[in-house]
Amino acid sequence: MDEMINDALSEEELAEQARIRREKLQKLTDEGKNPFVKVSFDATADSSAVKNGFENYEGKTVRLAGRLMSRRIMGKASFSHISDRDGLIQLYVRRDDVGEEDYASFKKDYDLGDIIGVEGYVFKTQTGEVSVHCTHIEMLTKCLRPLPEKQHGLTNTDIRYRQRDLDLIVNPEVRQAFITRSLIFREIRSFLDGRGFLEVDTPVLTTLEIGAAARPFKTRHNALDIDMYLRIETELYLKRLIVGGLEKVYEVGRIFRNEGMDAFHNPEFTTVELYQAYCDYFSLMDLVEDMYKTIAQNVCGTTDITYQGTKLSLGQPWERMTMKQAVKKYCGADYDLWASDEDARACAKQLGAEVPEGDRATKGHVLIALFDAFCEDKLIQPTFIYDYPVENSPLAKRKEDDPAFTQRFEYFICAHEFGNAFSELNDPIDQKQRFIKQVEEKRAQEKDCKAQVDEDFITALEYGLPPTGGLGFGVDRLVMLLTDSATIRDVLLFPTMKPKKNSV
Repeated sequence: MDEMINDALSEEELAEQARIRREKLQKLTDEGKNPFVKVSFDATADSSAVKNGFENYEGKTVRLAGRLMSRRIMGKASFSHISDRDGLIQLYVRRDDVGEEDYASFKKDYDLGDIIGVEGYVFKTQTGEVSVHCTHIEMLTKCLRPLPEKQHGLTNTDIRYRQRDLDLIVNPEVRQAFITRSLIFREIRSFLDGRGFLEVDTPVLTTLEIGAAARPFKTRHNALDIDMYLRIETELYLKRLIVGGLEKVYEVGRIFRNEGMDAFHNPEFTTVELYQAYCDYFSLMDLVEDMYKTIAQNVCGTTDITYQGTKLSLGQPWERMTMKQAVKKYCGADYDLWASDEDARACAKQLGAEVPEGDRATKGHVLIALFDAFCEDKLIQPTFIYDYPVENSPLAKRKEDDPAFTQRFEYFICAHEFGNAFSELNDPIDQKQRFIKQVEEKRAQEKDCKAQVDEDFITALEYGLPPTGGLGFGVDRLVMLLTDSATIRDVLLFPTMKPKKNSV
């Protein structure tokens, strides 16, 4: 009898299988073999070590533990597979070796999905498959629900995201994606630590709703009887640390934004923000290029990758364009020919571009709108876009030779923004004025907005922030890129989901 992970079953069939499994559990419990009382199993090896190091393990006794994923019953002997964190390994279970009682239980009481422990010696079958000839077998945990069918895995995305544990059990490629995610985090930290950056952590809960464009999640601190907000960035605290003299800091931080959801956005996500004293935005371009190249090489083994069918080269020099140059290149509009805001708005109208600010739009607002409308989707290979208008860069230092623009860049890959960097504004007077304007605009747009100027940050700036470069990038998007994942939900273990209605 061949037994694999079950084919697609109806709800009634699934319920019946679950009932049968509970009956088996009761039988085991009645016999004094309740698997849920097991507290440990002394495994001496794992599937990967045994298979990859067969020459060292051949004929030797090993103890393995894992989830029962297949079973082929053949009278007095059976072949099975168990899965551990590193993959599958075959078991050969024979009645004469494990004993009649344990073998009978293995045939009747065990189900696919059960966690089992085995002891036996390592050998190769006639087909050349590395296997374990079991001399002992025991159930460690009973699986009370049938697993999805093996051939097609778990394909329903709603179930996959809601029940990531099940997704990881039956879809090995998903498990590998999250192993890769962990490696990416390790490489980020290794890269920054190796360049003298200090990892820090800053508050997640804040007392202020700041004027930034992102909408925060609001909560209540009962003991203090005040409203608090989940952070939408780590920036202001980190720059205060630069003021304090730490000079090179970074944070791998969870960020929360009460906004829409799509393939590239989740309400909570992970960013890396770093700040370096005595460094400008051009230096950070070099750092970004080097960092992405290093991470790709160490994680993927190459700097030439494919994302959703598009071949990308992270190792070649990245293109660099000002926003003005990009707009001129991709839609023909020349910022330098606009004599007034009215000219800019007329140009946008002629090109059919919508400018959110309407009649209040400045030349800078129009430039931003044209870039969004005509340029971003053209930026496939890694590209830096720099020198952003001051209108959408409240924390960036102005260009000394052109104060309408700031020392800011974003970088794009496959038509998506991956990170954002500034030469940081360190003039406390200019900064406060920009904060005030930002707060006023946000309050005008949002009816119940309670945005405030962060006076503590302004006070810190008044003590003196040295010339500083700052960079922030989304780790989840980087993971998407290096695992060839189409949506951010595929690289978040537990993405935000709308709760299912309770049937009770």
